[in-house]
Amino acid sequence: MYQGKKIVQPPFLKEGDKVALVSPAYWVPQEAIQLAADTIRRWGLLPVIGPHTNNLNVNAYAGTADERAADLLWAFENDQIKAIVCSRGGYGSIHLLNRILTDCYRQHPKWMIGHGDITILLYAIASAGMMCIHGPMAFQIAGMQEPATSLARSILFGTVPQYQIAGNPYNQCGHAEGVLIGGNLSSYSAVAGTKYHLTPKQDIILFIEEVEESLHAIDRLFYMLRLQIDFEKVKGIIFGTFNSIKYDLQFGSVEQMLVAHLYDLDIPICCGFPVGSDSCIPMIEGAPCSLDVTTEKAVLTFNIDGTRQPYTIEKADQQMLRVIDM
Repeated sequence: MYQGKKIVQPPFLKEGDKVALVSPAYWVPQEAIQLAADTIRRWGLLPVIGPHTNNLNVNAYAGTADERAADLLWAFENDQIKAIVCSRGGYGSIHLLNRILTDCYRQHPKWMIGHGDITILLYAIASAGMMCIHGPMAFQIAGMQEPATSLARSILFGTVPQYQIAGNPYNQCGHAEGVLIGGNLSSYSAVAGTKYHLTPKQDIILFIEEVEESLHAIDRLFYMLRLQIDFEKVKGIIFGTFNSIKYDLQFGSVEQMLVAHLYDLDIPICCGFPVGSDSCIPMIEGAPCSLDVTTEKAVLTFNIDGTRQPYTIEKADQQMLRVIDM
């Protein structure tokens, strides 16, 4: 595990670089893979499809656990490949954790992009001390979902966004600095507190999102996090999207419930950030960043190398980020 060494920022891409498309979890139709490859080609990059990406088996996985791990390992160890795009999430990423040594990530630094169930792998990568991108996957890139795909492309080529979003009534004001970590709550809570973790000295800014869960399940998962990780190191929290939620507790929203449970923390809290299973504004995990929350707005700044580009997330952007749930 990463024990305090300087975190690795993978090199940015240049035109003509190779990008691998792999499926660490569920299978996605080959047509979507090919459409994603076409989009990546239009970006000026050369897509390369993993050998087992289309190996659908009876459990909806893209091949066996060994095959999926072999594809991911192939993509990392092939130094001609400069970035990795996951095809989709679903379930299955956890099968790969003990099949890939975390040293592999730092030894072959390159950007990997995914979200949802891929949160598990992103967490392992960030915990190993390398940055990665919580962002759109192949099936979303295939549909050229904007602005998420354009922002992901910009990051790969070296333009780092500084996000600004309008205020939210459940926000808590303040300033925080730390390493950005998190993702899908169900996936993140499965590995938080295990051997896959950041150094205990590391301050973090936590972001979470969820889809198709009940309020009581989200409540339980969040309390698990309170028990699993040292919340004294959590300097700020970003709540993303919570979609298709079953309201089986007496709260008007997920944010209302979670903020109520954080009454003991005097930290900035940003609600309504469009990051999640159907809102794929890319986030640079493992990156040092700062979060500034006022009554009028929240600003997330990534403090890494690259060309800084302010980006205001408008309501229209959030509407455009709706995608078909896969």
